[in-house]
Amino acid sequence: MNKIRQKVLAFRDERSWKKYHNEKDLAISVALEASELLENFQWRTSEEAVTETRQNIKEEMADILIYLVQLADKMEIDLEEEVLRKLEKNAIKYPVNRIEETSK
Repeated sequence: MNKIRQKVLAFRDERSWKKYHNEKDLAISVALEASELLENFQWRTSEEAVTETRQNIKEEMADILIYLVQLADKMEIDLEEEVLRKLEKNAIKYPVNRIEETSK
């Protein structure tokens, strides 16, 4: 994750874009890119979407992560740490044995 973070921030900084990035606009950009990801699936089955637009899906996923990394930087959030913390929280909320019981 650190390599991605460094590259994203270096890309941004080489272009002097940081001054234009505020929390609101970065959050909006995450949502817009997520919408662009969804467009690949609109009016298609999952299988069709993955077959027909796989490259674009990958690029939209990358765009989402790029904006998330920049938002985390702006808010001084360690995104990797927060993901690990959230997974721990989810493990408590959704224990493995509970999943097994509901899938029977």
